Amino acid sequence: SMASPPAPQELTTVRVQDPRVQNEGSWNSYVDYKIFLHTNSKAFTAKTSCVRRRYREFVWLRRQLQKNAGLVPVPELPGKSSFFVGSTDEFIEKRRQGLQQFLEKVVQNVVLLSDSRLHLFLQSQLSVPDIEACVQGQGTQTVTEAILHYAMSNCGWVQEEESRP
Repeated sequence: SMASPPAPQELTTVRVQDPRVQNEGSWNSYVDYKIFLHTNSKAFTAKTSCVRRRYREFVWLRRQLQKNAGLVPVPELPGKSSFFVGSTDEFIEKRRQGLQQFLEKVVQNVVLLSDSRLHLFLQSQLSVPDIEACVQGQGTQTVTEAILHYAMSNCGWVQEEESRP
């Protein structure tokens, strides 16, 4: 009998890119980051996605993951440091790197991958309250529907095309 071919390696690439200041010059300005995800893993609903999230949303996500993961340690986020020596650009770049390292570790963890909040955070543009509602079954869509709806809406693709040289 012939040996069966080896299963393809499951690979998930996640990138945190393109920090942008939103509401620049106003008291409620903040920086958000593009999260680009490309995967062949069955764990994910959409094979490619692209969303924008801010640091505060990462803080929420980590807290939720910790709640659900029990004893499984959740990776650390880059510090909240309001005191920073150096330029704003340096701070944002350090934070971007830290957020990317956080997500790279999270998506490799089977326990954390089982949390629907993570999937909605990475593959839909739902706000935090809407993610909570969806996970609790109070949204208008299931978790899978919300992700597929966002994937079909083309938002994820358009941004990716724009950023190509």
